[in-house]
Amino acid sequence: MENLGGRRPRTGAPPGPVKLAVVGGGWAGLSAAIRLKQSGHSVVVYESAATPGGRARRVPWRSLGVDIDNGQHILLGAYAATLGLMDELGLEQEAMFHRMPLSIESADGGFRLKAPRIASPLNLLLGIAGARGMRAGERMSLIAAVARLRLSGWRTSADATVGDWLAETRQSPQMIASFWRPLCVAALNTPVEQASAQVFAHVLRDSLGGRRSATDMLLPRVDLSALWPDQAVRRLVAGPAGSAAWRPSHTVRQLSMGNGRIELDGTSYDAVILAANAASVQTLLTQLPARPGSADYLDMLSAFTYLPIATLTLQLESPWPDPAPMLLLREDPARLQFGQWLFNRKAYAKTPGATEAALLHVVVSDARALLGHGRQAAIPAIIEQVREQTRHRAPMPKVLKQHLIVEKRATFAAVPGLRRPPNSTPWPGIWVAGDWTDTSYPAVLEGAVISGKRAAEALMSAFRGQTPFEV
Repeated sequence: MENLGGRRPRTGAPPGPVKLAVVGGGWAGLSAAIRLKQSGHSVVVYESAATPGGRARRVPWRSLGVDIDNGQHILLGAYAATLGLMDELGLEQEAMFHRMPLSIESADGGFRLKAPRIASPLNLLLGIAGARGMRAGERMSLIAAVARLRLSGWRTSADATVGDWLAETRQSPQMIASFWRPLCVAALNTPVEQASAQVFAHVLRDSLGGRRSATDMLLPRVDLSALWPDQAVRRLVAGPAGSAAWRPSHTVRQLSMGNGRIELDGTSYDAVILAANAASVQTLLTQLPARPGSADYLDMLSAFTYLPIATLTLQLESPWPDPAPMLLLREDPARLQFGQWLFNRKAYAKTPGATEAALLHVVVSDARALLGHGRQAAIPAIIEQVREQTRHRAPMPKVLKQHLIVEKRATFAAVPGLRRPPNSTPWPGIWVAGDWTDTSYPAVLEGAVISGKRAAEALMSAFRGQTPFEV
């Protein structure tokens, strides 16, 4: 049994529902809370923001009167935990997502790889064979690299970076710039020179190594809170009074323990899942007395370094008629052109209104360089980058307004050798959840959902068939 922390469970009849709390109403926290509620336990969810979703939620663009996301996200058909949770919540995937086969197309038309809707791995092979912007040798090197990785069981050297792996598999500078670099930054939010090759291999395993639909790209048709967190909150608070509660706009400040109970801001619980970001979890855990292994656990939490993600939303004079939902932008940092991906809301949103249909989103996955130059200089340069690289396509209408959102601690740097904490902690009655836990995934939404599910299952396993534990 996990997380008993040296306690001896008292014998006796199995207890009824226990009183539980989840700190954090993001994708990890809500994933955990739903499973606890389904098992018949009373659960209270604390969330510092007013809106569910954590770092993947809707925010108001007040001057325009519309809701946008605090960052543009895409999901993959391989995200079984997230899609399964949405099914449990009664949400129709086809209504919530614009689903398309693996497609990477540059805005300037110089590169295009699109996998057909046929069985894997033939879909990838034919996609590479018909790709634009690849020489014959580059096609063979790409196929050989993926095949070699598959034969190795999707394992790489533990200390290798993605850059090391690309050099080892003899990927050309052109292929790195056009395919591997944007794919790595989009998946790990970490540059190829620093990113862990093994973590990248895990992403490739579950997408390229899975069934055909695993490589599908899923663009949310609705905002990220409406995708499933809103429904999760409705499901939580439905039913008998007191069986669950949603506490938005509540930042938990105090954590203590004693007499077999955990206290959050003075309220007592049988057990707690801390599903905030790693830095906030560390702040709370440092309030507790030391236990065997606690210093090492706190060291893991303090070892993370964080990378910012920026999303620039442009309101156009009219919807852009270009049919591509998503395009790759070529960066030119010397000209402050930091945009990496372009999303045309009209092409994939669910029955967008006139204002929403006229929105474009430009994503900068590693936004450190952008922040170093300031918003006033970078925003016009990125708008010009979009115009330059889409000139051969349908003309982009005039930009009326722009809104830049920067999540300064959007993700952790997925570097080789990073030790990530498990869901169990050295403190009895306390578990953690988040994309930063040891899921084998990078800091992606699927990792958060997986972590929340695991934390809930570990907690329930510890309590199953036992009365409350002695400390």
